[in-house]
Amino acid sequence: KVVGALYILGFVVGIAGSVLGTPGQLETVSARSMMIAIGALLWVSAAAGDAAHGIMMFPILKQKNERIALGYFGARIVEAAVIAVSALFILLQIPLGSEFLKASASETSYLQSLSALFTQSQAYTYQIGMVALGVAGLTLCYGFYRAKLVPQFFVIWGFIGYVSFLGGSLLEILGFNLQLLHTILGGLWEISFGVWLIAKGFNPSAFVSQVKNRVTNEIGV
Repeated sequence: KVVGALYILGFVVGIAGSVLGTPGQLETVSARSMMIAIGALLWVSAAAGDAAHGIMMFPILKQKNERIALGYFGARIVEAAVIAVSALFILLQIPLGSEFLKASASETSYLQSLSALFTQSQAYTYQIGMVALGVAGLTLCYGFYRAKLVPQFFVIWGFIGYVSFLGGSLLEILGFNLQLLHTILGGLWEISFGVWLIAKGFNPSAFVSQVKNRVTNEIGV
C-alpha cells in the first residue's frame, strides 16, 4: 500500500513541480521566485520518493533475485540524484532573475544567455533522469515477471511504457521534441499500478511459493 501511494504521490507532485517550477522569461522570474522555488522543491520531493521506491522494493525483489533488486535500487538512486541536479538548475534562475532587474542594458544579453544555458542544462539533466527511470522501470517489470508478484497484464504494460520512456527520452536528448507523448503510457501505468497496489497488493501466492521452495531447500527434500 505504501509503494502504491508513493507512485500516485510522486506522479501528482511531479506534475505540480513541473507547472510551478517553469521559470519562463527571465524578466518575470523575480516576481515568481517563490512559486519557482516551491516547484523545484516539489521536484526534489518527487525524486526522494523515487529513491524510496528503490529502498522499499529491494527486500521484496531480493527474495527472488538479488541482482534485479540491486539493479532497480541503483537505477532509482541515479534517477533521484539526476532529477535533484535538474531542480538545482531551476533554482539558479532565481538569482539570475534578480540580477537581470538590476543589470544595465549591456549586461542583460549576457544574463539572458546564461539563463538559456541553465534552461537547456535543466532539460538535458531531466531527460537523463528519465532514461534512468526507463532502465529502473524495465528492471522492475522484469523482476515482477520473474517473481509473479503482479498480474502479467501490468508486466506487459509496464514493459511497453518504460521502453517508450527510455527511447523517447534518448530522442529528446538527441534533439527531437516529442511533446511528452512518450511519457503517456508509463505515466498511466504508474497511476493505475499505484491504485492496484493500494487495493490489491502483491500476489500473496508468490510469497507462499517462495517460502515453500526455501523450506524445501533447507530440509533437502
